Amino acid sequence: MTASAPGSTTAPRTVLFAPDSFKGSLTSVQVARALADGWASARPNDTCLLCPLADGGEGTLEAIAAGGGWEWRTAAVRDPLGRAIQARWLRSVSGDRAVVEMAEASGLSRLAPGERDAVRATSVGTGEAIRIAIDAGATSIILGIGGSATTDGGAGLLSGLGADADRDLPRADLSVLDPRLAGIDLSVACDVANPLLGPTGAAAVYGPQKGASAADVVELDRRLALYADALEAGAGRRVRDTPGAGAAGGVGFALLAIAGRFHAFALRPGVELLMEATGFDARLAESDLVVTGEGRIDAQTAFGKTAFGVARRAAAAGVPCVAVGGGVEPEGIDAMAAVGAVAVSVTERPQSVESAIAAGTPPIERCGARMARLASLWLT
Repeated sequence: MTASAPGSTTAPRTVLFAPDSFKGSLTSVQVARALADGWASARPNDTCLLCPLADGGEGTLEAIAAGGGWEWRTAAVRDPLGRAIQARWLRSVSGDRAVVEMAEASGLSRLAPGERDAVRATSVGTGEAIRIAIDAGATSIILGIGGSATTDGGAGLLSGLGADADRDLPRADLSVLDPRLAGIDLSVACDVANPLLGPTGAAAVYGPQKGASAADVVELDRRLALYADALEAGAGRRVRDTPGAGAAGGVGFALLAIAGRFHAFALRPGVELLMEATGFDARLAESDLVVTGEGRIDAQTAFGKTAFGVARRAAAAGVPCVAVGGGVEPEGIDAMAAVGAVAVSVTERPQSVESAIAAGTPPIERCGARMARLASLWLT
């Protein structure tokens, strides 16, 4: 292969841009567009395919909607503190499919930092949103459960679905659960494998970021254990130790407990479910290079993060992959290298996270242009 001089014309290539959002800053749609615009400025003859992704948390709706065939809807539900809000969801043009994002109804983003209350917060709004989607005719629902503000064991969600459930009494009467669930195919995008209880459970690992003190964590774990006894007795199955039971403060546990009430049920890694929903594999088959990314590529990248999932899928297809990060750490570089991908930082100079967020899309566009010029050195 003969290297081309910088700025020379090379054969047009197809590049797939499939990043996650840069949390707290830009949606995956914005990141994908910025990278593609930067790339096109340096290699205008290339074909840029956009497939923005998410892991089941905030940005899931935007990523799926970008693929087309969806209508935006709103649902009147309750937020984590029981206040009336309007939560967005997606309905397919055909009317039989829906996407519900827990972060929209029951997410941390719904609360100011001083309002975070892991003991009080409820997931009821998410259950209400699912029922509203069913009311609208959906029989196949994708539910993203990332970014939650709750540690209620999913009791609120079950209540929103018609059950008589309460974490603190504890009580779990499933006899009044909405019978229409029997006709619903539910796919849950979940990016964690924690059990419900114990040192790696919902309260211990995620409670502090939701406002729980050390004493709250102990109390929440105690309450969740009693509630688990009640729900498992009502459901007739033990699922508290199933990977993913601790997701979203125990929403994973509640859904696993009632899995048999659905026509079909699956708890799946968020990135895999989102790649399927957005047609990622079809675009990958057309591509010569994949560019993925997320806000930070670090030691956690290999544990269910979008960039790692994309890189692994690209490697299996024999397509080179570059991962762009707002911040890149050595552990993240190693994680990506293990699946044959190269990690590239957007950062152009030392700066605070706040400054990087304030800079918006221009640095990402410039990063896209730099990568394209580098590609011209080795593409023929």
